[in-house]
Amino acid sequence: MSRYAFIAIFFASALLAGCDMVTGALGIESPEKVAAAREAEGKAVGGACRHAGRAIEDCYTMNKRAEKASVFAGWRDMNDYMRENKIEAVAPQMGTKTATAEAGAAAAADGADEAPTEGAPAKAKPGAKPASRKAKAHDS
Repeated sequence: MSRYAFIAIFFASALLAGCDMVTGALGIESPEKVAAAREAEGKAVGGACRHAGRAIEDCYTMNKRAEKASVFAGWRDMNDYMRENKIEAVAPQMGTKTATAEAGAAAAADGADEAPTEGAPAKAKPGAKPASRKAKAHDS
């Protein structure tokens, strides 16, 4: 009887040794794997933000679900890499087009003839107060 018990224990331990393979096949991930994936994703987000020339604060705002420490680590790594290899930041085109489109839509809603160009000051509305009065109120 002890021989059968030994064989049963041996096979049970062999089956349990493969539990990691079973949980992987079922899609059950360990907490360590989840943490490593989140860390890698945060670093990728931070590196992409730095390559696009975005400030780290903007990167945090745009990616609220990513961990700040890993985003910063990726941003810093990409910053060092770009400085060593003298790589210039690539301007994000999607944000620029969106801002220009919003400015054009706002100009059309106000009845303006042309959309504002980049770097040009916005036209003041006839009944609007000058901005300098607001600045004076804060100085006193």
